[in-house]
Amino acid sequence: MSLPEVVSREEWLVARKNLLAQEKEMTRKRDALNADRRRLPMVRIDKEYFFEGRDGTTSLPDLFDGCSQLIVQHVMYGPDWEKACPGCTASLDELAPARLKHLKSRDTAFVGISRAPYSKINSYATERGWSFPWYSSFGSEFNYDFGVTFDQSRGYVQYNYRDIPERVGSDPAPAGDESGEVPGFSSFLRVGDDVFHTYSTYARGTEMVDGGTYYLLDMTALGRQEEWEEPKGRVSANAKPADPSFTS
Repeated sequence: MSLPEVVSREEWLVARKNLLAQEKEMTRKRDALNADRRRLPMVRIDKEYFFEGRDGTTSLPDLFDGCSQLIVQHVMYGPDWEKACPGCTASLDELAPARLKHLKSRDTAFVGISRAPYSKINSYATERGWSFPWYSSFGSEFNYDFGVTFDQSRGYVQYNYRDIPERVGSDPAPAGDESGEVPGFSSFLRVGDDVFHTYSTYARGTEMVDGGTYYLLDMTALGRQEEWEEPKGRVSANAKPADPSFTS
């Protein structure tokens, strides 16, 4: 592996300022993209979904746990698998209880959902020392409807909003090319008794949530839900317009 070039402090400072300009531009673009994401239309969920958890069978509205928003991590764990996906496992190892607490303070619940039977999920969670809410969608259409289980024999042949043959090289290849589990995150909003699907992301899009609570909230309809006095020329993280003049 080659190492960076060795330069003087003055030369390093010039290079660092050039990179800082690029970083600021990326931050402004990300802020504008997050604002566009909050304006994304939503779809009412009319189908009933039921899941198995530590307290028995529960419905999709119940997963909100009294919150207005719900973030679902679609954990790759097929019914016939002995263990969950190593990549999903690594990310869930980093899911500290404090992150769930911070999300809850922003009126947002977080759960994992997999197609494996709950007996396997519970056993694996116990083995890993996990305590976050993790449910089984085994026997339901949930995983298929939200694009994280594909099965050519059943006509479910899309991933990341494209037919499987149209997948680009940067997408993870489905296991076996006939059926399998794939990673993703989905966000939902509850208004009264109605539940709406607001957003889903797959493939490398799942990497954007690795930065902590704020990055998870960025993919919800209500965003970070912060209001504070900001310096002139700046807008709040929860501003609705996609203002290209965001500063970083």
